[in-house]
Amino acid sequence: MDIYDQEAISVNISERLKALREERELSIRGLGRLSGLSANALSVIERGLSSPSVSTLYKIANALEIPVTAFFEETPPKGDVVFIKSPERNRIPLHRGLWEGLGGERYEGLIEPFMITLEAGTSSGRFHMTHSGHEFVFCLRGELEYVIKDQTYRLESGDALLFSASLEHKWRNPGQTVTNALILIAGFLPGESPSQYHIASRDTEIPE
Repeated sequence: MDIYDQEAISVNISERLKALREERELSIRGLGRLSGLSANALSVIERGLSSPSVSTLYKIANALEIPVTAFFEETPPKGDVVFIKSPERNRIPLHRGLWEGLGGERYEGLIEPFMITLEAGTSSGRFHMTHSGHEFVFCLRGELEYVIKDQTYRLESGDALLFSASLEHKWRNPGQTVTNALILIAGFLPGESPSQYHIASRDTEIPE
């Protein structure tokens, strides 16, 4: 199954793009010059007549000098019980992968579960990340390599890893097949959203 065959992304890209562009007082033509995209293509996206590819989103994000996650950020109501049907998951495209929220963005407690789907060679970026809390990783399929400080841990299907997220860490799919992993971050500082660190950053090569 293609990792991009599920299209449930719980935001309106066209509205977000228009709002972000207008916040920066940019015309569509101005954004086109900065992004290398045609004004017509941007206009079609803003009117909701076309869905942008991941590559296009990265180009627009770089032109606006924002992380690509800004297109998907929202502040849903939080509660002490969260039930999400599979089609309702918040899904964010990564560079050659997919991030899927599992309710942490709607839960009032300090826990964020999410899943990542990674094509071969996909990584979290060139740099290590650190954040508060504790991180639990369970490899569902394929292989996942975590580097924590100077130690490398290679997970295969069924393997688990637990560590203090204040330690420098990064991950990648070192295998030749698609990887799926469940990640749970808990006990982080109030106001922090550590799962955002695991969404591909602008430092990652822009997909073509």
